[in-house]
Formats: sequence, C-alpha cells, structure tokens
Amino acid sequence: MSATASILLAASESGGHDENVLIPPLSELIIGTVAFGLLVAFFFWKVRPQISRVYAERTDRIEGGLARAEAAQNEAQALLEQYRAQLADARAEAGRIREEAHSEGRQIVEELRATAAREVAELKDRADAQLAADRAQIVAQIRREVGDLAIDLASKIVGYQVESSATQSRLVEDFIAALDNSAEGAGSAPAPVGPGG
Repeated sequence: MSATASILLAASESGGHDENVLIPPLSELIIGTVAFGLLVAFFFWKVRPQISRVYAERTDRIEGGLARAEAAQNEAQALLEQYRAQLADARAEAGRIREEAHSEGRQIVEELRATAAREVAELKDRADAQLAADRAQIVAQIRREVGDLAIDLASKIVGYQVESSATQSRLVEDFIAALDNSAEGAGSAPAPVGPGG
C-alpha cells in the first residue's frame, strides 16, 4: 500500500468525524490563497525587476568582456601580422643591402685590379722607355769611347794623326760595323784564330 492510502485509512479509523483532515477549512484556504497572491505580486513588483536588472548587468559584463577580449585578440593578431610584415621587410632589406655590399665589394676589387694593372703597365712602359734611353746613352758613350780608341789605334797603326772629323767619323763607323759583323759572325760560325787560319 501506498503512504497516502495508509494516511487516509488511519484518519478514517481514528474518528468518525465528518471532517476530513486533508481538506483545510474554507477560511484558511482563502487566507492562504490571498497570502500567496500577495507574495507573487510582491515578487513580480520588487524582486523580479531586481533580478532582471542584475541578470542584465551580468549579461552585459560577460558579453562586454567577451567583446573586449575578442577585440583585444583581433588587435593582437593585427599587431602580430604587422610585426611579421615588418620583420619580412627588414629581412628583405638586409638581404638587399648584403647583396649590394657584395656587389660593391666585387666592383671595388675589380677597379683596384684594373688600376693596379694600369699602374703596372705604366711602370713597365716607363721602365722600358728608361731602359731604351739608358741603352741609347750607353751605346752612344761606347761608340764615342770605341771611336776614340779606334782613332788612337788607327793613328798608331798608320803613324800619323787623323785630323779630319769626316775621316774620323768614317773610320769609327767602319770600325763599329766591322765589330758588329764580327759579333754576328761569331754567333753563327767560328771566327778564324789567326793569320794562318
């Protein structure tokens, strides 16, 4: 049996009254209903607006916090993208500057090599010109000395002084030509040793 059925059975056995214990008297029922109605009215008049206001404030705070957090996250993402773009630009700029430095370095080295080659060529030309001038001076000096020796030798061999400058010049030229011929002949064929051959 259920608990309600046992309560009803106990109430019916305890007294034979007409009154039912489970049914309240009408006056208490009316007072209870009015009191409940006043309580519900007070709840809707005072408590519910307070609860609604607190609920709305809390909802606004939560939604505002979420909106602020989302805005902050979007701003942080935008800043991150901006920093990444700046970093990529800086890396590209550094690479370009490094390439330019390498290119300028190669160009400077090539210019220095070209300048050094020009200076070496100029030094060589000057040295060749100096050597040619020194050689011509030495050859002229040797010709004079050889000419003087040839004239002295010719004077001793012939027995008189050769005084004519034309004759001296001709003698010197002939002597030098004979020396040149003997030097060329000595290089190609053996020179004769003496009069007897």
